[in-house]
Amino acid sequence: MSSEGLQGVASPFVLVVEDYPDAREMYSEYLRFSGFRVAEARNGEEALEKAFTLRPDVILMDLALPLMDGWEATRRLKSDPRTAQILVVALTGHALAGHQEGARRAGCDSFVTKPCLPDELVDEIRRLLAIRDGNGSNGASAQAMTSEPTAVPATVPIVSHTKPVFNPS
Repeated sequence: MSSEGLQGVASPFVLVVEDYPDAREMYSEYLRFSGFRVAEARNGEEALEKAFTLRPDVILMDLALPLMDGWEATRRLKSDPRTAQILVVALTGHALAGHQEGARRAGCDSFVTKPCLPDELVDEIRRLLAIRDGNGSNGASAQAMTSEPTAVPATVPIVSHTKPVFNPS
């Protein structure tokens, strides 16, 4: 699939940050299949380096990462004016209320529990991009999503999934 849309506009660019190689590859390949441009990072330090150089539209951030966890990487991204506007979707295997609140405080724009179905992750990315671009159906403005890290809604959306992505049997 082309990296440009129908009218010559570049497809949204997503940075997938995941330390587990199979999950990183699965998310990346499905996002490419869905028309996104994709880069990958294996840990929080790589995520920062790539975010500063590549400037993605969205970062899918696993929160449990080696070297620097996703919590700290997100805080650093959202506190830097060069990257504060990048949408960050927290990916975690923990759906506890404390994790959701911690992700919101760190600056995450959305919270998705793993395992998640790839279609639902793509839908969440598109939803956030629509809100950012002023095309969201929930009335949230792009300004509210991108101006300051503190402008993240008080309730971070949770996309929770109970079906496994893979069936090993």
